[in-house]
Amino acid sequence: MRSELFLVPIQLGGVPLFGMGILLAIWLAVALFVLGRHWRAKGIDGEFYGYLPLFIIGALLFWSLPRLFPEGLPIRGYGVMVLLGVLSGFALAMKRVHLAGVTQDQLSGLAFWVFIYGILGARLFFVIEYWDEFTAGRTWPQVVREVLKFTEGGLVVYGSLIGAGLAFLVYCRKHKLPMLKLADIIAPSLVIGLACGRLGCLLNGCCFGGVCDKPWAITFPRLHTARSEQLSPAFADQLSHGELQGLRIGTSDQGARVERPAEGLERGDILRSINGHAVSNADEAATALSEAYFAERPLTLETTTGKTVKLPAAPIRARTLPVHPTQVYESITGALLAWFTWAVYPFRRRDGVVMALLLTIYPVTRFLMEIIRVDESAVFGTGLSISQNVSLVILAAMVPVWISLFRKPSNPRLPGGVDRI
Repeated sequence: MRSELFLVPIQLGGVPLFGMGILLAIWLAVALFVLGRHWRAKGIDGEFYGYLPLFIIGALLFWSLPRLFPEGLPIRGYGVMVLLGVLSGFALAMKRVHLAGVTQDQLSGLAFWVFIYGILGARLFFVIEYWDEFTAGRTWPQVVREVLKFTEGGLVVYGSLIGAGLAFLVYCRKHKLPMLKLADIIAPSLVIGLACGRLGCLLNGCCFGGVCDKPWAITFPRLHTARSEQLSPAFADQLSHGELQGLRIGTSDQGARVERPAEGLERGDILRSINGHAVSNADEAATALSEAYFAERPLTLETTTGKTVKLPAAPIRARTLPVHPTQVYESITGALLAWFTWAVYPFRRRDGVVMALLLTIYPVTRFLMEIIRVDESAVFGTGLSISQNVSLVILAAMVPVWISLFRKPSNPRLPGGVDRI
């Protein structure tokens, strides 16, 4: 885990980098160059006005950074890996974009808007899912600041897919680009971006798996960064569920439920109290467990059936219990899917098949991965995480897509010379 790679100072040699500084001047110069070039080539059109919000937002961010990060701008491992994934995906698509009759300039414009709306969709999905945590005990300026910290993690793949997909549809319709041909070409780019992004999750310590005893299991430090007192996501999860004390407590309609029992408890037991504190839900149980853990006190657990169990005090750990490296699993999955969709492209006989394959295979792998991930709770009373629910929806939606594709006549040789490109 390496959440923060390094810190960029607000000033360098007494010269401000952020605020009314060097980087804002560079950003404005780039904005003028891009807008001027577009104006000379195409005049002032809809695309010209489309660039304006981005440059304005960017300028405001550079200007406000000293207020948001007075100690300096932290460069996060997660953000760096997401950027690497975007650049890798773009380079991959450049290799074949001419086969769809699309220019590299058109692909650049598409990639720009897909990236922006992909990030917006991914962050919006996460913020909506964890809205209560974003707003709890914070003022609105603090909430806004937390929402903007997307480089620290908190981007949901399915949210990114929705946002990027909408941008893709709008851009292709507006510029009359062949959507299905282009979708097949960018399919490998999506999952190579996923492969890099999941390594960013590993650096950030999020998207972790459950406790396991496999030889390849990994641990995470107690603190999120060396300069912070914030607990790392995996450590906070194990603490709040009692795993550091030898069991796991979750939630149910009846209250705090034992999911992994300790000696004297059974799976499914509902807790009435912990160390004399009444617990009617998992949040109250998490508070009682955390207090006992950091005070290094033993646990006295009472169930609703009247059973009382005592557990010894657990020593304060520097690192988590070993867990499944689900970030690595998903990174490998993304790399394999990128290779598969790249390799199958020359053999397709209908436009859209490669993307359809990706949108059929990935939800299955994601559904299975969620079984060993513990960072998302069940939703909608389904017993499944939100990502598992979305996976099922996508799989159901792919049924009419496949029917539509196979109703189209097979083309024995698609135009564009796709033999071994």
